[in-house]
Amino acid sequence: MEQEIQHLFDQAKHIVFLTGAGVSTASGIPDFRSANGLYTQDKNAEYYLSHRYFATDPDGFYNFCKKNLYFPDAKPNVIHEKQAALTQQDRATVITQNIDNLYEEAGATHLIDFHGNLYHVYCEKCKESVPVADYLKSRIHAKDGGPLRPDIVLYDEGIKQDDVINSVRAMQTADLIVIVGTSMKVYPFAGLLQYGNPAAQVLAINQQKLDLPVKFTMVQTDATKFFAELNV
Repeated sequence: MEQEIQHLFDQAKHIVFLTGAGVSTASGIPDFRSANGLYTQDKNAEYYLSHRYFATDPDGFYNFCKKNLYFPDAKPNVIHEKQAALTQQDRATVITQNIDNLYEEAGATHLIDFHGNLYHVYCEKCKESVPVADYLKSRIHAKDGGPLRPDIVLYDEGIKQDDVINSVRAMQTADLIVIVGTSMKVYPFAGLLQYGNPAAQVLAINQQKLDLPVKFTMVQTDATKFFAELNV
């Protein structure tokens, strides 16, 4: 860990982590947009994860989600743990595209699941929350026969307004913005960069070099190695 980089973290009071699938690959959850990812292997994957598909073929949607999205054996890795530790110090907010619940398991306190969370399940008919274990047994709500669904943002749905507002506020007050495990090409998530505090330092930690529309420092390395060496 370079002393200059460690110093940035030591001095920062309002860190914002912008994270994506690369954070969870070390936990055994595949990056769906990689060469061997779900979106590459199945050209219809985006349709299968749309609200239109959920409404027109609920059985198909349910089976697709169960088969491709849930990884119950996955555990938080050092990236989740170090970032969660910084949120517990009230010095950081995590805004993630991931829907896998690993930040919650790591104990992150200031967390925005920008695209929702697979482990938050509710009934579309009555809006009541149900345990994910119930959903993995049946897609029908036993209470009223309504369709159950995970609380994730499907294609042809918008991001929750509160999540957008809270994300923008976090970006505006950040003194250090750290991009981890994402190419920052998926909108509207990628658009959060334009709301960043102009005085904030921006770091990108990624194995592939990124091209971003803001001034930033590229740390081209394995994020698990970086966070294992980071003192928090």
